[in-house]
Amino acid sequence: MKKSAGLFFTAFLFTLFSANAQSDSVKNIKTLRVGIFAPLYLDSVFEGSNYKYNKNFPKFSLPGLDFVQGAQIALDSLVGLPNNIDASFYDTKSESRNILNLIASRSLDSLNLIIGSVKDSDYLQLASFALSKNIPFISATYPNDAGISGNPFVVIVNSTLKAHCEAIYSYLLQNHGTDKIFLARKAGAQEDRIASYFKKINEPDGKPLLNIQTVNLADNFLLLENKLDTAKQNIIIGGSLDERFALKLTNAAYAYNKSVSVKLIGMPNWDGFNLSKKNNAPDFPVYYTSPYYNVKWDVHSKMIKEVYLKKYKGNPSDLSYKGFETAYLFTRLLSKYPADFINHLNDQYKVFTDYNFRPVFLSKNSKTPDYFENKHLYFIKAVNGTATKAW
Repeated sequence: MKKSAGLFFTAFLFTLFSANAQSDSVKNIKTLRVGIFAPLYLDSVFEGSNYKYNKNFPKFSLPGLDFVQGAQIALDSLVGLPNNIDASFYDTKSESRNILNLIASRSLDSLNLIIGSVKDSDYLQLASFALSKNIPFISATYPNDAGISGNPFVVIVNSTLKAHCEAIYSYLLQNHGTDKIFLARKAGAQEDRIASYFKKINEPDGKPLLNIQTVNLADNFLLLENKLDTAKQNIIIGGSLDERFALKLTNAAYAYNKSVSVKLIGMPNWDGFNLSKKNNAPDFPVYYTSPYYNVKWDVHSKMIKEVYLKKYKGNPSDLSYKGFETAYLFTRLLSKYPADFINHLNDQYKVFTDYNFRPVFLSKNSKTPDYFENKHLYFIKAVNGTATKAW
């Protein structure tokens, strides 16, 4: 994505600290505060008031900046809300105003909603603060619960790996119960985790519901080829997040499919590997799950493109759309249900994507949700370099 760095930061800094979605001119209407957090690295890209990168744009700033820009466009487009919104943006990589400093100075105490494109320690700090102050925290992009528990104020939009495994398993149970199913993997801690998810889901009472054969391939893909059934459809689950393994398995499945029927289902991060290029596995589809699906034909997407072209002479990234959707969706929801936000997570206005937020209980004996998570996942079909919704 190409942007004019100077133009971008000039426009961005004018709107960094606050943005009103609606004026305060009408009496008896509440003003609700929303904090939007992302890693902007402004201390790194500026020296005093001077931008350090001339006409270039630092890649490490792009993800956070794209998310925040999308959120800013959403706030600017919100009209007719039942309550006013006062939104503030926070740079999680600020030296003087990082999350811990903001918490210590009580600068965040009056927030009614937290939206974050954050991970690791930033995620944990915001989650802990949200619990201590009973403030809903929308984790927009981090596909992980980071080990939190007992925190019913955390809402995970970008579904966890476990949720993806659950969705794949549900699909197999409904559509391929009598077919040959293989979990293809290599050695590794992440692969162990994926295998354990499928085992736990498949054996709720100690006995497997589906016959899923786990095959440890390493570098010997003949181990899988020799197990394929010529009389049935063969479902291969790519049980690894490793790109090299995903590419090798795709090439192998493509070769298998010439003599037997093969369907390959990968992990959610396979969408970034571009495995189905024409010169790699022509006409062979690779399936994976995703919590997001946006064909970018709708009125919101068109408006975002127009704003980016006019203001920044460039095109929005996927993170810009995610920033827009998250801010638009949950700010509207807060304005409508300021006192009962969590209980209305699914009372949504659809922007781009369908969501289904469900409480997650890590223990059967828990009465309080450990967090809320989006359980609506799309199955994406990627073939010849093009991705479409499969089901």
